[in-house]
Amino acid sequence: MSFCVMTEGVCCPFLCATDAPTAKTTVTRPTAATSTKLCTWRISVAEGHVVRLTFRNFSLETQDVCEFDYVEVHDGADTGDGSVLGRFCGTSLPAELTSSGPVMTVLFVADEGVADTGFYATYRAVSLSERTCSPAQFACGSGECLHQEWLCDGWIDCTDGTDEQGCENTTYPPFTSACEPIQVEMCRNLSYNLTSFPNIWLSISDQREAAEVLRQYRVLTELPCFQPLRRLACGLLLPQCSPHGGVLQPCRSVCLAAEQQCGHALELLGLAWPFNCHLSPDSQDPVECSLP
Repeated sequence: MSFCVMTEGVCCPFLCATDAPTAKTTVTRPTAATSTKLCTWRISVAEGHVVRLTFRNFSLETQDVCEFDYVEVHDGADTGDGSVLGRFCGTSLPAELTSSGPVMTVLFVADEGVADTGFYATYRAVSLSERTCSPAQFACGSGECLHQEWLCDGWIDCTDGTDEQGCENTTYPPFTSACEPIQVEMCRNLSYNLTSFPNIWLSISDQREAAEVLRQYRVLTELPCFQPLRRLACGLLLPQCSPHGGVLQPCRSVCLAAEQQCGHALELLGLAWPFNCHLSPDSQDPVECSLP
């Protein structure tokens, strides 16, 4: 069953209001330079209320990193990295999302590759006094409702960072697996040479799977900015094995440097920047994060 509606000649999934909110839809058509379609919904509710978005069905192209077909939800009218509530692809139903204010923006990006049934979502206005999360969820200070298992997991999932406040350990939890030498050719000669698997954050079981994901970046080797992009991608897919136990994700400065140098180049190729740098640790301490 398809959940698409034709909007200005482009197929966009349904977003249905369950009460009085309004949603303005805009569509960016594919051009000669890119086959990417973009649908944007800006949902507005009355002051004193927030927007609650619930996904009823969800089926997009399955990817290791959501960069081809995906839904991205932003807190407010801004669509910058700092406002991202989540980016979703595959077939897992995303958690319910709540904005911190009266506006939420939903982006749907699709290429002309693998097709799927799309998604179906509803939204409604919730009074600030009624804003609650289910017993299985954690309530961020901003009003977002996240999975309980994301609490104190080393990743900042709440836009205000409240899921990692008051935690004894704000880096990756320790793994029982031992450090192993990096064998993936593309990721050799970094500032570290030991990694550890499984990579539970990206659901990658071993270096062979990581190498398969990294193949997509080989087409970018001719870009002048490939080296900072390589350090970031390797740091995420083959994270540094820490002598203190566990693994370290790349520092935020690594991600921001790669985005600053490569973001525009990827844009010209019709590719969206695939990483949310604000989810990386904002530190330069080698005990808390890595500098590949």
